[in-house]
Amino acid sequence: MHSSATLLIEVGGILLALALLGRAGRRIGLSPIPLYLLAGLAFGHGGLVPLSASEGFIEIGAEIGVILLLVTLGLEYSADELVTNVRAAAPAGVVDALLNAVPGAILALVLGWGPVGAVALAGVTWVSSSGVIAKTLADLGRLGNRETPTVLSVLVIEDLAMALYLPILTALLAGLGFAKGSVVLGIALGTVAIVLVIALRFGNWITKLVSADDAEALLLGVLGLTLLVAGIASELQVSAAVGAFLVGIALSGEVAHSATALLSPLRDLFAAVFFVFFGLSTAPETIPPVLLPALALAVVTMGTKVLTGMYAARRAGIGAKGRFRAGLALMPRGEFSIVIAGLAVAAGVDAQLGALATAYVLITVVTGPLLARLSDLDRSKRPKRPTTGIFAKRGDAASAAPGAAGPGTAAASTAATEAL
Repeated sequence: MHSSATLLIEVGGILLALALLGRAGRRIGLSPIPLYLLAGLAFGHGGLVPLSASEGFIEIGAEIGVILLLVTLGLEYSADELVTNVRAAAPAGVVDALLNAVPGAILALVLGWGPVGAVALAGVTWVSSSGVIAKTLADLGRLGNRETPTVLSVLVIEDLAMALYLPILTALLAGLGFAKGSVVLGIALGTVAIVLVIALRFGNWITKLVSADDAEALLLGVLGLTLLVAGIASELQVSAAVGAFLVGIALSGEVAHSATALLSPLRDLFAAVFFVFFGLSTAPETIPPVLLPALALAVVTMGTKVLTGMYAARRAGIGAKGRFRAGLALMPRGEFSIVIAGLAVAAGVDAQLGALATAYVLITVVTGPLLARLSDLDRSKRPKRPTTGIFAKRGDAASAAPGAAGPGTAAASTAATEAL
């Protein structure tokens, strides 16, 4: 049994190391996610400095990290805006799923991981990283660009698709039959539909229950509500992450803005712990055998993401350069890919899937933001637009899509001259 002193030393050392890695990554313009994954590999079983006392703490922290990532994403959208964006971007969402999920499924079948492994790897390659992409857009000063709402709409479609995909994957991983699996899926879809209806019709009431006047009460209220709904969603076989996302959607106005500011430091802390945890659960020696398949998969699916973004931007009437920027922005995979791989490995799917997902995410999350700068090489450097956090607020970018409701139409007209 480990002493509390050992636990504190391990946790303190990990957090200090993450701080130094994150600072180093930002100085060279690199997302800290791959550095956190590498730190997990270094500290995990078979790594340089195996940890033991802090494993339980890190596991719980990792689960909270996923929940906070999704609730802060949900806070960026009101229910009305979400419905508007989904309707406009639905065809692009279908193209996105076909182009990016199929390569992962094919590779899993080729590697002999079976149908369940194919469904899992399809999800890994399908979903882009909202956090990495939003930060890249902020760093490049593109939050007000005309193509940015299109990029965000594709990300929202993917996040909502997870509400359907994750219950299906969970049922497959649990080995449920058709009847039980259908019940689980029905409960999941019913839960999501109920929460969306509540958010649309009673979102203002929910917002009023959580006052923005008292920062302490707001933090405790939003965090408590998020964890409660996430736990209930998990019990109903709906992903806890999807439950947290829906809580964020239900809150709006000043409460959403204030909650984002209060939760952002907690999100960054526990999200870092989440990526470290996944690295801890992956043995470093399993990476080299899957490095070439991961690289090939990354090349193919980064190309298909570019096609996805260009198609979605073309439907929105964006010019050629804006389409190219939209496609390049969508390439990185991250948090959801790691979540899906973690579920599959924990359920007993081939352990190589976790190693391949780790290598795959490392490749896309490092090269994606770097390649996103290609479209700026032929233009003079623009001053960065001010932003208060990783995610663009609805009034800055998400509402600027042609035909979208909200206060962002002025931003769209301002940015139109530089997007074409």
